[in-house]
Amino acid sequence: MPQLSTKHLLGIKDLNQEDIELIFETADNFKEVINRPIKKVPSLRDITIANVFFENSTRTKLSFELAEKRLSADVINFSSSNSSVKKGETLLDTVNNILAMKVDMVVMRHSSPGAPHFLAKKIDANIVNAGDGTHEHPTQALLDTYSIREKFGDVAGKKVAIIGDILHSRVALSNIFALQKMGAEVMVCGPNTLLPKYVDSLGVEVELDVRKALEWCDIANVLRIQLERQQIKYFPSLREYSLYYGINKALLDTLDKQITIMHPGPINRGVELNSDVADSEHSIILNQVENGVAIRMAVLYLLAAN
Repeated sequence: MPQLSTKHLLGIKDLNQEDIELIFETADNFKEVINRPIKKVPSLRDITIANVFFENSTRTKLSFELAEKRLSADVINFSSSNSSVKKGETLLDTVNNILAMKVDMVVMRHSSPGAPHFLAKKIDANIVNAGDGTHEHPTQALLDTYSIREKFGDVAGKKVAIIGDILHSRVALSNIFALQKMGAEVMVCGPNTLLPKYVDSLGVEVELDVRKALEWCDIANVLRIQLERQQIKYFPSLREYSLYYGINKALLDTLDKQITIMHPGPINRGVELNSDVADSEHSIILNQVENGVAIRMAVLYLLAAN
């Protein structure tokens, strides 16, 4: 059986094209499973997985938990908001205490970039990065890229514009790595203040005008403004941001082609996307949610095999 080249999923940077293709092929099989009347397989029946979330999450946590239960794994959930972390316990102590309960795999979200990488050096269990600060969110990028492959048959040669708050987004960085490894062209678009200083080193096109970005791309992956990560004001107001960077049906109707709209969620309706776009036939946002479960099942299954 083919195997991943890595013991952990810490970031897309650590994967090669063969790894990504293996994850996609495995997800194809699991997608068929989750559309059956009985949506469960015994693949991880002897595996215990801890979901360790030091940051709030709804969709990612639910998606991982559902993926784990579909694979028949034993699941324990840990949330730092009602834990000994509040009493000053360190990250390593917290995880070691969880591992002492004989856990095989840790799915972790943390506000500090590099936290899963630190843990991977210290413990034996497989680690899956469910988002580390503004660094990476590998399973989101995998499900986004998988959704493009499902819609178009192939990712190579597609033009993808990532629009919005690139500076504070872990989704943007992981998506850039995944799309480039699968042969897509990538553009980032947003206000100058929301583009990272290192953007030129990422091998992407940069565009400040949202209309020009939409005219260029086949797919627009629209990101929300991450107000919870912004320490200072990067633009005058949400209303002004929406005026210059918000995507609505009237704007899409002026283009001479149809483009596909994606969003990692949660959507700030009326800011980066209007409902007339988010709920339209252009959008594959709900497909992304469904594909998230299949991709996470594939990742967990392949890591357990390692």
